[in-house]
Amino acid sequence: MSSLADTIAAVNLRASRDGALVSLPTSTSVVEDGGIDFIVHVSELQTSKAAAKKLQRASSFNPFLPPDPDLFIGPVPPRHAAVLNKFNVLHHHLLIVTDEFEAQERLLNRDDFEALGRCMAELGGLGFYNGGTVAGASQGHKHLQLAPLPLGAGPEPTPLDRIVPPARRVGEVGVLEGLPFRHAFAHLDGDPVTGDRAAELHQLYRVACAAVGVHDERQPYNMLLTRRWMLVAPRRLEHWQGISINSLGFAGSLLVRNRDQLAEVRRRGPLSVLWSVVGAAP
Repeated sequence: MSSLADTIAAVNLRASRDGALVSLPTSTSVVEDGGIDFIVHVSELQTSKAAAKKLQRASSFNPFLPPDPDLFIGPVPPRHAAVLNKFNVLHHHLLIVTDEFEAQERLLNRDDFEALGRCMAELGGLGFYNGGTVAGASQGHKHLQLAPLPLGAGPEPTPLDRIVPPARRVGEVGVLEGLPFRHAFAHLDGDPVTGDRAAELHQLYRVACAAVGVHDERQPYNMLLTRRWMLVAPRRLEHWQGISINSLGFAGSLLVRNRDQLAEVRRRGPLSVLWSVVGAAP
């Protein structure tokens, strides 16, 4: 039986060959801020992706119901499916989509964590959720995402890991020193997220959301998850200077359209950019 990684690789190869997958060519730069080596991807083709997002938001078309068969990886119990991200910067970027329609603004539930955990148990990676359009979501149908690691150029799994201290109190919600914007952070024990662990992690997520004022779908937010930590940040703006920020920005990866935008990120500093779309810590 093929592993999940083998299936992803085979579907990725076929979809790339047939034109179903649109990989955005990028150049990358490192912008250091606050001890974090942010990776900034520059892609001129992001304009076509933005146009596609705008069209899909304005129409009733749902690309996940059913999922594109050319991008379909397989079912993920208890009630999700895995598909490749059609417009990708990172190879083998996975979307974990609910079988039936749920709004992207909805809070995550235990089944969502179970599905994400099953994929992470095989692949590792950085799981994340853009809770609503203001949080960077491009589709209205609920979907989590799983990006392969490492995310940056350094030895750490993500650029953010550079400032993550060794775990002291696992499962306790607090803040990560060095981040100037409002957020909730918790260390995890590194175990796979399956079974009862999914329920425990869902409860921790709800505590983290409550800590930053996320109680229902009216408050957009970003959630990031590795085996070592969880981070939740509320959102008040989708863009800074025309640059759309999603969950990957909080892990240390930004996507811009041109060199002028890269220069603006350098001038302002990535942490200040994130502060602008979140707000100050209370």
